[in-house]
Amino acid sequence: MIYQIKLSKQANMDLRDIYEYIAFTLMSPENAKKLLNTIEKKIQSLENFPNRFKLYHDELWHDQELRVMPVNNFLVFYISNHKKQLITILRIMYHGRNISNELLTFPLD
Repeated sequence: MIYQIKLSKQANMDLRDIYEYIAFTLMSPENAKKLLNTIEKKIQSLENFPNRFKLYHDELWHDQELRVMPVNNFLVFYISNHKKQLITILRIMYHGRNISNELLTFPLD
């Protein structure tokens, strides 16, 4: 079963911010490009088996079945809708951030 993948507005902004930070602040546009390609490939790999990554540990998200996929030093947060065969990527964040606080600002519905 192949799932469609959709990125939230915030996830798109996260990708842009990651790229800009690495390319312009760290002055490494080639590394930024490679990292984004890696993240995008890993996200695409979810279309065949989205439940292979663990549920996020925060109880607030258990009903939503929020899952987390590590990619290098980043975490991709997503929810699978099995009825619609849809994966929604909610956020993509550096693993060192205060993840629980960042996710609190994301709407649950």
